[in-house]
Amino acid sequence: NPPPPNCCPAESEEVLPVLNQLFIFGLVSPAAERLRYILGEDDEPPNPTLFTEMDTLQHDGEEMEWKEAARWIKFEEKVEEGGERWSKPHVSTLTLHSLFELRTCLQMGTILLDLDGYFLPQIIDNVIEKQIEDGLLKPELREKISYVLLRKHRHQMKKSIHRSLADIGKSVSSINRSPVQSPAAGAGFYRSSEDLRIRQNSTYGRLHEKERFSSSEKYFFPLQLRNKFMKKIPKNAEASNVLVGEVDFLDKPLVAFVRLTQPTMLGGMTEVPIPTRFLFILLGPSGKAKSYNEIGRAIATLLVDDLFSDVAYKARDREDLIAGLDEFLDEVTVLPPGGWDPKVRIEPPKKVPSAEKRKSVFSLSEATQMNGAAGGAAGGGAGGNEEEDLPAVHEIGEELIWTGRFCGGLYLDLKRKLPWFLSDFCDGFHIQSISAVLFIYLGCIANAITFGGLLGDATDNYQGVMESFLGTAIAGSAFCLLAGQPLIILSSTGPILIFEKLLYDFSKGNSIDYLEFRLWIGLHSAAQCLILVATDASFIIKYITRFTEEGFSTLISFIFIYDAVKKMIGAFKVYPINIDYNPDYVTMYKCECVAPDAANTTLFNASVPLVPNNYNPINVTVLDWTQLSKKECLRYGGSLVGTSCKFVPDLALMSFILFFGTYSMTLTLKKFKFSHYFPTKVRGLIADFSIVFSILFFCGIDFCFGLDTPKLHVPSIIKPTRLDRGWFVFPFGKNPWWVYLASALPALLVTILIFMDQQITAVIVNRKEHKLKKAAGYHLDLFWVGVLLAVCSFMGLPWYVAATVISIAHIDSLKMETETSAPGEQPQFLGVREQRVTGIIVFILTGISVFLAPILKYIPMPVLYGIFLYMGVASLNGIQFWERCKLFLMPAKHQPDYAYLRHVPLRKIHLFTTTQIICLAILWILKSTVAAIIFPVMILALILVRKMLDFVFSQHDLAWIDNIIPEKEKVDDKKKEKKKKGQRTEQEEHPDEYSKRVSRLVSWQKELKLCFLLLSCEVYMSQFAF
Repeated sequence: NPPPPNCCPAESEEVLPVLNQLFIFGLVSPAAERLRYILGEDDEPPNPTLFTEMDTLQHDGEEMEWKEAARWIKFEEKVEEGGERWSKPHVSTLTLHSLFELRTCLQMGTILLDLDGYFLPQIIDNVIEKQIEDGLLKPELREKISYVLLRKHRHQMKKSIHRSLADIGKSVSSINRSPVQSPAAGAGFYRSSEDLRIRQNSTYGRLHEKERFSSSEKYFFPLQLRNKFMKKIPKNAEASNVLVGEVDFLDKPLVAFVRLTQPTMLGGMTEVPIPTRFLFILLGPSGKAKSYNEIGRAIATLLVDDLFSDVAYKARDREDLIAGLDEFLDEVTVLPPGGWDPKVRIEPPKKVPSAEKRKSVFSLSEATQMNGAAGGAAGGGAGGNEEEDLPAVHEIGEELIWTGRFCGGLYLDLKRKLPWFLSDFCDGFHIQSISAVLFIYLGCIANAITFGGLLGDATDNYQGVMESFLGTAIAGSAFCLLAGQPLIILSSTGPILIFEKLLYDFSKGNSIDYLEFRLWIGLHSAAQCLILVATDASFIIKYITRFTEEGFSTLISFIFIYDAVKKMIGAFKVYPINIDYNPDYVTMYKCECVAPDAANTTLFNASVPLVPNNYNPINVTVLDWTQLSKKECLRYGGSLVGTSCKFVPDLALMSFILFFGTYSMTLTLKKFKFSHYFPTKVRGLIADFSIVFSILFFCGIDFCFGLDTPKLHVPSIIKPTRLDRGWFVFPFGKNPWWVYLASALPALLVTILIFMDQQITAVIVNRKEHKLKKAAGYHLDLFWVGVLLAVCSFMGLPWYVAATVISIAHIDSLKMETETSAPGEQPQFLGVREQRVTGIIVFILTGISVFLAPILKYIPMPVLYGIFLYMGVASLNGIQFWERCKLFLMPAKHQPDYAYLRHVPLRKIHLFTTTQIICLAILWILKSTVAAIIFPVMILALILVRKMLDFVFSQHDLAWIDNIIPEKEKVDDKKKEKKKKGQRTEQEEHPDEYSKRVSRLVSWQKELKLCFLLLSCEVYMSQFAF
């Protein structure tokens, strides 16, 4: 066979020498050269997803019918040998011989591209006519071929259990009535639209025209519409049908590949009601059914391949299809027969490699890429050049670009966010939002109660639980309504709590009014935040790389985990377990009520009188103190004396069960979406409401046991914690004038703290991994944080800033995945449901929680501690630092196949991780001491530490285990541009030598092409003779 003609006559003379050089050095194959022009246009819309069905011809005496044998969307599903069920989805494993035979089929068979056909008989007639014209089929076989191809189709259908049992009864009764069962009978099958009512005869008589065209009058049938498999197929999908079989009247195979101009409904030919675009027919002599089936599986697998399906849609001739198959062969991986059992089905991978990398090879703008570079990782290929091996660069969003104008960043934030404002409310009306609201609401009220109690202890109740509730409601709802990133949740933080304690102690020791002093600090800090907004100071956040993000995020996660465990240990101290209990000493454990005049008596040598602070003594001779209950004894002023007075049986153990049970159940139900039980929607619903189900379940357990576990206490009246303060703080009158000016210095620390907490959390929330489609608003967020800081200062409420862990939990509860996924394909992460509704409702509920106190009092605190533990652990998922920490305990052969482990030496990875651990330990120590007030300054110091790492690690290593700092990216880009200019200069200096070398490469390429094609045709023809 002569070499194929030039696929693109308009091929530019500038690109051709480059392609010739790449081919001669083995970088681009002839198939890749052809596909470069077929797939080179990137502006076209994506092609529809293909559903492929393979039917095989079944013989039952003189009866023939097409029976569904396998189907593909992404992975292969076979009808099991018993014929009662589908196999599990698995990766198609093809023999290399079948691919070579398929290539010969495409070379020698009939190819009809853009055929105008609207009925199956019409399409079959066109195929047969083309075969006869090309001399591939004898005219006298027309009727037999037409008869075979228009036989009935049976499809494997999934039935409910009660229908399957009914089918068993019907089959038994039919056997009793007739010894011969109808071919259409059988559990799980139905006849297709090719019910032509044609009598069988041995001469394969001509079908009547009316009967033939009646086969496609009905586009689909009720059983097709009731097929639940339709939910797995993406919208606007098209079908490709593969028909393979053997007959006794052919002496050589009949092969045809048909692409219809428009997708057409071919009745019941396909098990689901979707139009057919492609049709592949292979009929051959008897005795080679296995070989035909393998060829059918090969073309079906190719049609669901992302790259070949694009080629099939855009192919202009036979050579384009063969080039697509050759590219598939270039990328295929061969397994040795002695190292793998072909009967073993390969499970679908959790993450499928992107086809975009393969397609990018054929882009004219990337002519220097290697053919097959994308598969280097999986197949052990040589890979591409160094630039291709690098991961994605540290992307800087347009929100962090310094404008140089007054309030320029704030103006652009408003301009970006206003078009999305209405959709922020519409997108929130989804059932997933209900679960998110309940989850975040419980986390917020638990956090408000915890920090409110600690603030009350630190400030002598100038700020308490009520102030915490009211401040959370006002600040949180206003931020979610007006801020640039409403997914961020505001809350009090540990550093702010420490600052409040130090500020109160300083005010008390220097006779300064605390609330007025705090008001001026808040006003100065709010003004400083507004200055940062006006000067676009948030642009410095672009210097925060993964090193700083993960250090800060891990620290906050550890704080949540530590606090949850610490509170549970505290419960064991309040309600201790009687470890030294001895049944022989049961008589020693007593607790008696003693009259007030005997309160100083100590019984059993191990008790302390328990006397209430406020009681009204009565006549002690009137009561029988030994018969009073504990509450009555304390109410009447008596004392509890005895070794078991403080002992509450089973309370500590029950608290631990509630704590660990809530955490474990939430974690388990969250992963339930990926289990094999129940339908997909039920699994998704259980996963979305996992936290709600866990809380309700263990609240029920606690209620059933009836133990007095510590419960959630919510204020029931809206009033200040201290009666000597109001809801508005006056700025003048209680402190000297110099305090108003001196408060600017501590305000600077507050500003740094708020700026770093807010913006680092915003960077973590706006990560590209979350696939947020609506723009961020760093400047707008900081603006409203500053405004709310002033409002809370005037009202004497706590200060609020972005809470990292709760914000990440908010993101996780609103993640979206594909509703339809191919069998065997993992649901793909689509992004986050970006809206304002959940945050607003959460904080409104927090504000009215005062009126929900009768209901909330039934929630045990250990259950909320379990939720805190889950939030801390869940926020560690996906953090590369945590993954690298686990590598210290893993031998090299058992380490996961992370990308950075392939490109960076392990010792350097350990050195980088050790540096992060040391920085994290220093931050933890500072947080736990009085020096926590400089905590935000140390966060800034992490950026300096990361800058110093540029002198220890190469930019290649940092690109994999961290991000490259923007300035370094600019320097590297300049070096690359300079290098390219140098190469162009070399070509310009020696144009004659360059053109001669190109001419020699062109002639060598043509000779190699001819040799390659002649050799390949020789091999293929010897393996599969027609």
